[in-house]
Amino acid sequence: MNLSDVALFVAATEAGSLAGAARRSGTSALQASRRIAALEQDMGIRLFHRTTRALTLTDEGERFLPYARTIMDAHIEARAALGVESGQVTGTLRLTASLAFGRKVVTPALIDFLKLHPQLEVNLVLSDHVLDLVAQGLDLAIRVTSRLRDSSLVARRLADNPRGLYAAPSYVAAAGMPQSLAELATHDCLPDGSTTFWTFRTGDRTIRQKIGGRLSTHSIDAIHQACVEGAGIALLSEWDVKEDLASGKLIPVPIANAKPEPMVIMAVYPSAHLLPSKVRLFIDYMRSRLSL
Repeated sequence: MNLSDVALFVAATEAGSLAGAARRSGTSALQASRRIAALEQDMGIRLFHRTTRALTLTDEGERFLPYARTIMDAHIEARAALGVESGQVTGTLRLTASLAFGRKVVTPALIDFLKLHPQLEVNLVLSDHVLDLVAQGLDLAIRVTSRLRDSSLVARRLADNPRGLYAAPSYVAAAGMPQSLAELATHDCLPDGSTTFWTFRTGDRTIRQKIGGRLSTHSIDAIHQACVEGAGIALLSEWDVKEDLASGKLIPVPIANAKPEPMVIMAVYPSAHLLPSKVRLFIDYMRSRLSL
């Protein structure tokens, strides 16, 4: 298997055409087509469906793509380890994060990280769904969670993720301020999706407090906005409400002797074996940034 042909295959999938991949590789479209054909013959599979207007991956090509990216990352890592490269981080860092956290925290961090590494490119996928890192060809995910669901992945803790209850002053003026967990059941709360309870720690005990409300959604951004508009009480992360607290759009809803179940911010990646330097450096950068 020729590494330059594998690199051309990856470039073609990213460019969406052999002509685009050829321009990136400094070769002709005809030569690029011949090299992809040679790679297909070497592997005994067809990687692309080709028409005069489109270039799409076959099922085999879809399955090969994450492995091809891993091969190229390992090649770059090997050259760097042997002193072949200048020491600068290169290639493309592919990562995912939730919509709200990705927009408010991860994206500003990535912009500053790119300034430190001018030869690096980043592809950020924002989604509130938990994506399959291997199937999607992603290097890592930054997740806010209380537990890691997939035991086949490697997780590294980056920082705590403090949360609290918040409401708009207009809501508190109309409905009052709850003083206990039990009183939450009488208020309009803004649950995440189909959740019917919030989990709290009181002393060394964990309590599930039943909640209800007329609006529920799987979008943290929507919950946040509804809370600002006075629709109810929301359970939100500190990073998500910092500006609203400063401006007075939201106020804390403290509950005596009870705190929301703690969560953490994690970097999650498929394997700790031969972790690419671009991934390791970004994890270290995020851990340092979140500790400030």
